[in-house]
Formats: sequence, structure tokens, C-alpha cells
Amino acid sequence: MANADPKSSDADASAGKKPAWKKWLPIALLVLVGAAAAGGWFYWKRSADKEPHAEAQAAAPQPPVFQPLEPFTVNLNGDGLFLQTALTLQLGSQKDVEHLKLYLPQVRSRLLMLISAKTGEEISSTEGKQQLIEEIMSSVRQPFAPGLPEIQISNVFITSFVIQ
Repeated sequence: MANADPKSSDADASAGKKPAWKKWLPIALLVLVGAAAAGGWFYWKRSADKEPHAEAQAAAPQPPVFQPLEPFTVNLNGDGLFLQTALTLQLGSQKDVEHLKLYLPQVRSRLLMLISAKTGEEISSTEGKQQLIEEIMSSVRQPFAPGLPEIQISNVFITSFVIQ
């Protein structure tokens, strides 16, 4: 009987014991999940910090490109008055400035024809000047030859305006 007791106690003891790796498995899994969560959080935080900077750089406005034109002196239609004016064009890019310079005689001709068709009464008011600016922008945007792109013009500034 003495032999039966030690064998049964060893069998009971080995059946109740877990291997060492099974004790540490839940702890190791918990550490692994925690590390993955921390890594994901750091990755998300880093990408969230970089996005506003990238958007700010992409959204940073480009400096305006201005092209002043030589002053115009134009006889106004039917009034016996003349207009002396200077204009500055705000263009989309330096490429548009170079394109405009190539066709400057056509630009000046279009503008002279446009302005000379106006009367002093039409262009003396603020609304008349604003309408003239819109018409100048439309005239300059038109291609100067078939197959050429439009010039990107965003505004026209009147820098001098004298009616006599």
C-alpha cells in the first residue's frame, strides 16, 4: 500500500501542475497586445502631426504675379473727352507674363479698342469702372492665336485714371 500511495500522489501532483510556458502565456499575450496598441497609437499620432504641416505647405498661397502696362491715352466715344489710364494685370503665373509679353501689341490694341468705345459717363462711376475691369479681363483672356491657351488673369488694377 505504501507503493500505491506515492504513485497516486505523484500522478495527482503532475496532473495539477501546469507546464511553465502555460503559466506565462496569458502574461505574454497581454504584453504583446499592449505593445501593439502602443505602437499603433504612436504611428497614428505621428501621421496626425504630419498631415496639418503637409496641408499647410500645399495650401500656402503663391505670391501674386503682376504685370504693369504702359499708360493709355484714349479718345472716348462721342464726348470729346479723353481718358488717360494705367493698368496692372494680376496673372496666374510667370509663364502667363511671358506669354502676355509676346503678344503685348495685340493686348494694347484690344484694350484701346475696348476703352475707346466707352463714353465718359459710362466709366466715371464706380460701377462703370468695375464693368470696364470685367471687360478688360475677358478681352485679355481670349487666346491671341488659334490653338493657344487662355491667359490666366485673376484681376485688373487701375493705377491711374484721368478723364478730361
